[in-house]
Amino acid sequence: MTQSTDTPRIGLALGAGGARGLAHIPVLEAFDELGLRPCAIAGSSMGAVVGAAYAAGMSGRELRAHVLSVFRNRADVTARLLQARIGRFRHMLTALGSNPVLLDGEILLDLFWPSDVPDHFEDLLCPFFTVATDFDRRCEMVFSTGPLAPAVAASMAIPGLLQPVEAQGAFLIDGSAVNPLPYRVLENHCDRIVACDVARGPAMVSQKMPTPFEAMFGAAQIMQSTLTAQMLSVKAPDILLRPSVDQFRALDFFRARDILESADQIKDEVKRSLDSFILL
Repeated sequence: MTQSTDTPRIGLALGAGGARGLAHIPVLEAFDELGLRPCAIAGSSMGAVVGAAYAAGMSGRELRAHVLSVFRNRADVTARLLQARIGRFRHMLTALGSNPVLLDGEILLDLFWPSDVPDHFEDLLCPFFTVATDFDRRCEMVFSTGPLAPAVAASMAIPGLLQPVEAQGAFLIDGSAVNPLPYRVLENHCDRIVACDVARGPAMVSQKMPTPFEAMFGAAQIMQSTLTAQMLSVKAPDILLRPSVDQFRALDFFRARDILESADQIKDEVKRSLDSFILL
């Protein structure tokens, strides 16, 4: 299918979900296979990481290859994480409240992002929006101009894991705290909106007490799902996609291949849904 001037302008929103956000990639591949490009992209947290790379002009296939290459070697990933670490274990005894595993999101992006991603929003090939949370004002901040990496780092700054980002006079944390699926950001920029929701995670009765780390991420996951459900009850996007990745956890990045393969079945749904727009 070749995109024509009569094709409705389609906006794409990519939601938060940690490693489950890798499931956005088959959705992007479906767009590519139809010969369609979104007129604008919005992303929250992991959705912002993937969305920015796609807005930079990378194809879904190129993103898949990059992800599989990055996460095939545990030792290499661990070495990169250590480079991005701010805290030190000795600080636990010398600084009250210090986190010895805290990571710098901008360094993390520099180490893991494809090299094709530019430094500024203005150098992307299509309009891109990312959301973060203003910690003090308890509200959403939307970024679409200026330096790209700080805005995306702010959007993915999961409390307890990634350092907050200071920008525009605010301390910013994970965008999923206020907007895990930022489809309404696109309302004035396109004719139809497609949103990919990966916020949900494993729903099962556990046989053991969750660790503090598991409880922290589980609470965030519950919050994201609740917020998304409330948003959808008010006004839903034109197309809501939910790849089959609920069985994966937020930090299952070493299961990247499994996540992608599980999400591949969403492609046919994407193509049928987009075809319905084209034929209107």
